[in-house]
Formats: sequence, structure tokens, C-alpha cells
Amino acid sequence: MKTILLVISSVILSLILIPHASAQVFTDKVRKDKPLERDSGEVYEDALPILGRRAFDRGYDLPYSAGLSANYLYQESSILIRNLQVGFNGSQLFPLDDIIRFNDATARTDAMNFRPDVWLFPFLNVYGIFAYSQTSTTVDFSINIPNGTGYTEILNSNTQADFQATTVGFGLTPTFGVHGGFIALDMNFSWSDIPELSKPAYAFVFGPRIGKNFRFKDERALAVWVGGFRVDIASGTDGQLPLNSLFEFEDLANKIENGYIHLDEAQVQLDTWWAGLTPQQKAQNAGKYAAAQAAISKAGDLLNGVETAASGISKSTVEYSLDKRQENLWNLVVGAQFQINKHWMIRGEYGFLGTRDQFLGGVQYRFGL
Repeated sequence: MKTILLVISSVILSLILIPHASAQVFTDKVRKDKPLERDSGEVYEDALPILGRRAFDRGYDLPYSAGLSANYLYQESSILIRNLQVGFNGSQLFPLDDIIRFNDATARTDAMNFRPDVWLFPFLNVYGIFAYSQTSTTVDFSINIPNGTGYTEILNSNTQADFQATTVGFGLTPTFGVHGGFIALDMNFSWSDIPELSKPAYAFVFGPRIGKNFRFKDERALAVWVGGFRVDIASGTDGQLPLNSLFEFEDLANKIENGYIHLDEAQVQLDTWWAGLTPQQKAQNAGKYAAAQAAISKAGDLLNGVETAASGISKSTVEYSLDKRQENLWNLVVGAQFQINKHWMIRGEYGFLGTRDQFLGGVQYRFGL
């Protein structure tokens, strides 16, 4: 049974949130009729953004066209799992939704993100994502067999597993600013490479924000904002794990033995309940009895599969397939960015509400192209 638990832990890593770090600099309608000069006194000559010179002529203050950002992200998120199937050594997969109950599945992530970006147009920023993540996943589940009057718990357990991933992706941020106020609609697409998964895990992040920029002397400024954070992930996941990477033989043998004992108890309870029914009650509960008997049979097949695989644990594999999603797609974010000058900025952002908490902190350097 621990096999099932650790299989689930390995795939939850696919739900890592990619550091969501759109730069809160923007083209702002604040300039009047001023000479076409940068802060250094040089005439505006950057090749990007496209239409940048025209925007400058019309009184818009443009940020430097290119940037490099480094960001740290911590996040904790709850996951819902459905359609779990498990098999051994290439055998047919067992569908287990009707006997496994997930009490909690939580992923905690520490990630570093490097993000180059460029203003393609005065109103559109595009960027790349390169990230390295370390995740600790915790799963609490129980296996329950119907016995006629309720359920017999075959096993209740939780565990923690640690994994690593590398992520690549890209994003774009349409934005607009007027007199220090701004709206940004950040979105990115990413793929995380995780050894325990058969293919990279895909995620789409959308983060609308509305905020205000307060200007001070010597190019300094403070931007504050509030917005949302939505994560959409590919629902299907499958892969394979070596059995001996999950547990020692002695531990597995004890799990199998205890599983058989509790399974026999469930069968006795079911038979006792059925024998105590009148003919009329049996007719009314025939479907319920058949479903319980099928669940017991499925649990027995699963234990037999684990036991067979354990006999060659050094060479055995565990195959799995499941669907998963965030418990809540949206959460609220608040953040701020302090601009030291038009080259250097530092920022922080906190996400909360729903079933996801996150913190992001980073530094950014901008330059002209």
C-alpha cells in the first residue's frame, strides 16, 4: 500500500507553481512636451520596443527595453486527485478510486527563477522562464472497503517525499499605465522536467493586477498592486517508478500481511451483515452487496499484485496513471516593487486565500536595446 502513497507523492511535483514574476514597470502616460532625452542626456535611440520612439514623442515615459530578473518563490498548495490507477511490471492497471480516499495532498516548493524579458511593444512585455525547484510533498490517504453497514479501513497512512525539477517556459504581459496607475495581465506557459514523470508537466498561469506607482526624487519609485493568481495544469499524469526506490522489502512485507488481515475482517463483516438480512432486504440491497464484494475482490487483486512484485523487488516497477487539479484555481495576491533607479528594482509579492499560499521576492536589472 505504501507503493500507492509514494506514487501519488511523485506526481504531485508536477503541480509546482512557476515563479510568477512579471516586472511591474510599464509605459506610463506622464510626460508632457519635453526634449526627447533619456535620463543620461542622450537622445532616445533604443531599437525596442517597436513604436517606442512614437510613444516617447507623444509623452509616454518608457522603461528600459530589456531586463534580467532573479526571483525566489515559496508556495504551498492543496491538490485533488481522481481516476487513480496502479499496476506492476507492465501489468494491467488497477482503477482504485472506489477504495482509496485522499484526506490531504499538499505540495511545498522552494524555487529559483531566472527571467530575461524585453518590451516588444510599449504595451507588451515578453519573457522567458528558467527555473530550478525543490519540492516536499505530503500525502495522507486511507483504503476503505464497504462492509454493508459502513466501511472497514484497511490502511491509513501519510508520508513525505522530496523531488527536484527544472522548468522552462515563456510568458507575455499586456499592460497599460496612465498617470502612475496601471493594469497588467500577466500570463505564462511552462513545462517542468521531473524524472519520475513520463513527460514534462505543463502549467498555465494567469495573473491580472491593478496598481499605482508613486514617484520620488532621483528616479526612485514605489509600485503597489493587488490582483489574482490562477493556475491551470494538465490534468492527466502517468509514469513509472522502480519498486526498490520506494521501500525496503521488510516494510513492504509487513504492509502486505496487515492488508490481508484487514481484508479478511472486511469480508467477515460483509458476510455477517448479509446473513442477517431478510429476503426482502436482500433484494433491496443486492446492488450494495455486489459493489462491496467487488471492492473486496479489487483490494485482494491489488495485494496479490504488490506481493508478486515484492518477490523480485530489485527489478520490479510500479506504473501509474491519474488526473489531478488544484483544489482552488484562484487566490488573491498583493505586492510592491521599489525602483532604486531605472536600472535596478526589488520586489515582493504575497498570495493567500483559497488553498494556496505563496511568497515571491526578487531583484531586476534593466537596460536599453
